[in-house]
Amino acid sequence: MDHVTAAPDPRSEAAGPARAGRRSLALALLCGALGAAVALLATRQQWAEGTASVAGGAFPLTAKGSDVTGVPAALAIVGLAALVAVFAVRRTGRLLVAGLLALSGAGIVAAALTGAGDGTVLDDQAARASGDTSATVADLGHTAWPYVAAAGGALLLLAGLLALRYGRLWPAMSGRYERSGAPRRSRADRPSDPDRPEELWKALDRGEDPTGADPA
Repeated sequence: MDHVTAAPDPRSEAAGPARAGRRSLALALLCGALGAAVALLATRQQWAEGTASVAGGAFPLTAKGSDVTGVPAALAIVGLAALVAVFAVRRTGRLLVAGLLALSGAGIVAAALTGAGDGTVLDDQAARASGDTSATVADLGHTAWPYVAAAGGALLLLAGLLALRYGRLWPAMSGRYERSGAPRRSRADRPSDPDRPEELWKALDRGEDPTGADPA
């Protein structure tokens, strides 16, 4: 007796990519928004501290992340804009924007880790405080905030990689569709209202009776 092989259900085959697209979209949005917020927050915190020798003794010095480097904050804004722009473009444009999103995250990671051990800003502050251009900061120390900024960049990088991998499955913004997903009807497809003044004049121009009465 021959066994009959059931044909695969097209709906079940399409459900897998659709589910993966929804999950990757939600994860990318979460990682991108959270990563940008974390990176921006971290750049406003204290990254380094030390002291400068002045006539009155030791003078405390501190430096925020934005004082050390402005790259993470700038790239966080670029990454956030790219995250939004991903849904405004399609095909090649989406790949390019997704690549920009990933590069923004990678740049934040690199800049934050580089700035984690940078004491140049505090050296400049020490020189100004002491009046000696050759003075350098003493007791240099760093906080964990540069690594928090790097973590935010890593989240943006992950969002970009998800967009590169699954972006083709994500929806795109379009003015041709209503919120329900149905295409908008053009002006020519809309039914005409015979009671409107312009429709009455058009009927008269065609030699028709706009009242619809039969000629005697």
